[in-house]
Amino acid sequence: MKLVALLSWTVRILLFLALLVFAVRNTELVTLRFYLDQQWQVPLVLALLVFFAIGAVLGVLACMGRLLRQRRELVALKREMRSRAAAERGSLPPRVAE
Repeated sequence: MKLVALLSWTVRILLFLALLVFAVRNTELVTLRFYLDQQWQVPLVLALLVFFAIGAVLGVLACMGRLLRQRRELVALKREMRSRAAAERGSLPPRVAE
């Protein structure tokens, strides 16, 4: 188990270092042009980070509908399972202690 944790942390550190080097090497200003002649000048790495975060948030929001529907279905199935178990316990004759 410790080997897996060590490997996991090694991969995390390497990924962090790769992203850090990427960020340091891409500090040039880029101009993003929007509608109505609006412009935004930011470092390239910041623009990438902002648009990645926006994409991640939109992806999570796209999954929320299905996730909530499945959660409601699970709650209903658990409730049905509990009611069936209670009904079966009620219909069985009581056990006699010997």
